[in-house]
Amino acid sequence: MRLAEYPDDVAFATAIGIAPVCPAPQAELHVPPRLMSEARLFRRLGLSKTLISTMLVQAGRHGTTLEAELLASGAVCEATYYEALAEILDLPFLPHLDPEQIEDLPDADTQLIEPTIVRVRHPTRAPLTVIVPSAERLSYLGESLHFSPALRSMLAATTPTALRAALWQAGHKRRLRETVDQLYRGMPEASARITLWGQQGFYTGAALSIMLVLTIAEPEIALLLLHIVLSFFFFASFSIRLAALRAGKRTGNRPLPRPPAVRRPVYSVFVALYREAAVVPQLIDTLNRLEWPAACLDIKLICEADDQETLDALAAIRLGRQYEVVEVPPGHPRTKPKALSYALGAARGDYLVIYDAEDRIDPLQLEEAWRTFEAGSPDVACLQAPLVITNARESWLSALFALEYAGLFRVLLPRLAAARLPMPLGGTSNHFRTRVLKQVRGWDPYNVTEDADLGLRLYRLGYRCGTISRPTCEEAPTTVQAWLGQRTRWFKGWLQTWLVLMRQPAQVVRDMGLGPYLVFQVLIGGLILSSLAHPLIVGYLGLIAWQLASQQAYLAGPLHLTLFVMDIINIFGSYAVFIALGRRGMTPQQRAAVGWRWTMTPVYWLLVSRAAWRAVGELRSNPFFWNKTTHRPTQPAPESPSATGTV
Repeated sequence: MRLAEYPDDVAFATAIGIAPVCPAPQAELHVPPRLMSEARLFRRLGLSKTLISTMLVQAGRHGTTLEAELLASGAVCEATYYEALAEILDLPFLPHLDPEQIEDLPDADTQLIEPTIVRVRHPTRAPLTVIVPSAERLSYLGESLHFSPALRSMLAATTPTALRAALWQAGHKRRLRETVDQLYRGMPEASARITLWGQQGFYTGAALSIMLVLTIAEPEIALLLLHIVLSFFFFASFSIRLAALRAGKRTGNRPLPRPPAVRRPVYSVFVALYREAAVVPQLIDTLNRLEWPAACLDIKLICEADDQETLDALAAIRLGRQYEVVEVPPGHPRTKPKALSYALGAARGDYLVIYDAEDRIDPLQLEEAWRTFEAGSPDVACLQAPLVITNARESWLSALFALEYAGLFRVLLPRLAAARLPMPLGGTSNHFRTRVLKQVRGWDPYNVTEDADLGLRLYRLGYRCGTISRPTCEEAPTTVQAWLGQRTRWFKGWLQTWLVLMRQPAQVVRDMGLGPYLVFQVLIGGLILSSLAHPLIVGYLGLIAWQLASQQAYLAGPLHLTLFVMDIINIFGSYAVFIALGRRGMTPQQRAAVGWRWTMTPVYWLLVSRAAWRAVGELRSNPFFWNKTTHRPTQPAPESPSATGTV
């Protein structure tokens, strides 16, 4: 096929089967005119008319380029394609770049987003400028080289993948320093790097000293005051959940909002992996099922550079061009939020979502999040997808975990979002506006529950979080040891988050407003305090019950009687609300999977208290330790996540 045979775009488009045989005005072509020059280039490179026609239709539908669609489809090998462009331009082609020779210039990380040019030093000759040519810029580059032939001695071409790989390595030490220090230097009051600020340490020490003296001098008064405070926070936490139960209902898969009349944006997908070789095949299979154009996906698999087992597992799988493996250099602290923040500067998407390695994601989740963002208010910076536990039948522990998650993600969080109140996020399936996420400096590398911290920081800075309905399926820990390690880390992070927001209480009230501030105190502070106090209140009730049962004389004044009644409501009411919230958030099949094991709720709550006390100890001795939860490949969920949804 000779291109000269076709005098205009209409004739060429008709020849490759993407326009009517009868000539039509340019505006009536099935494909935007901007794609026609690309189509001519790829016919020149020998691609079939059928392939070009198919990819042109997809490019027109997605608002991308023919080049992007062809490369994303795998029909064109990246190295072969860019070598062909280099040959057309008569430039040397470099399939690999030596990171040691890359100049780590200011703003070099912008090339990780849009790789186009990099400066390469050489020990024996002048520096070389290495470019990534593209179909769109090919004519411009050709004309520039035609009029300035001397440029050829100073230029070379490479691939986007080779340029990114060299830049990641060249700037890894600088980038690691910036990642660890960014939040602490820019917003020190928001960083958990220092557990207790000077004033906090003073007031904490003073309060403990006063309580100790009071306990020694007047033990009854001290215990009474402690009892009143604990009962109040327990009751406030119970009341919020009761209100959510009365107002909320289970959030099933809602019909998706109408798609906006705009191009599909690039969507970044971040997955932090550490010692996850066993679940890598399942993860890639799950990500490949996402219903989003591959040309518009930016999937970053973020690994520790010394986790060779996981890196080898990824290397053994043929990954599409939408994937990029990011190696995080070893450094303190070794946490998931540090790994995520390390890669944040390279996010190419308008939107960004976080997943865990073991997640099984509803394929339409990105679609729902995008449409919800576009249809909603600009101050909604994050959307939380529900997390669904699929192994409730495996043990009583996983059954109670499933009950807890159903109430939290399907009832409580949607209610908080509807009321525009602060929302502590879950650790996965958080969808963000990337611009806002970068603006608030991403995740705190020192906070071991970076999700809750980020949700509250967004609220404090004037943003809101919402919810969507398409779920992510996970499996809960089934042994006490694994569950306890995970929950201890959560409590330690919630303690860090509470202490961070208590550094300047008056300023936080001004930022949030009094009502939302009180909700934060109950959701985070109340959760911590009530979990720590749970065995004490249960013990108190047991003591009173024993005294009554043994018919010992027991006289109670109005205050003690009120506290006794409140304790009964707090304990048994909280158990009931916990169970009711979970069952409200479940489908009939999920309730059947839990079965009778909801009766283990009191034991489950005592385990929660044990984790809270362990977290207090760890916060003092090892505040940034990340207790890794071991994951395993899982079977598909018994109930398809999107089976009841409509599009």
